[in-house]
Amino acid sequence: QVQLVESGGGLVQAGGSLRLSCAASGRTFSSYAMGWFRQAPGKEREFVAAISWSGGSTYYADSVKGRFTISRDNAKNTVYLQMNSLKHEDTAGHYCAAERGEGTTYEDYVGPMVYGMDYWGKGTKVTVSS
Repeated sequence: QVQLVESGGGLVQAGGSLRLSCAASGRTFSSYAMGWFRQAPGKEREFVAAISWSGGSTYYADSVKGRFTISRDNAKNTVYLQMNSLKHEDTAGHYCAAERGEGTTYEDYVGPMVYGMDYWGKGTKVTVSS
């Protein structure tokens, strides 16, 4: 069992930055690939970014590539999402999720893993004012 707690959301102006954190419980954090997903009001949940259990592989949605950076610190059981050049369309609840194993493909993250990750946090809200 893994419990995930997100933090770092808030209100920011367009062009600004936020850093989300996701703290995981348990001693096997390094055995999980981690991902960030988001859901805007009235829209479907979508993939944002993912990172393999070692941190050696990262994946990004086209909409955030070049602006967001996912990273992890296995010693601190924490995964981060650095969000720069924020846009109004980034406004959404952002959710951290864990997947047993080293990770999967980009196609899986934008497809079945949007609802198929093994563990989910409760989310942190990001609001970008235009």
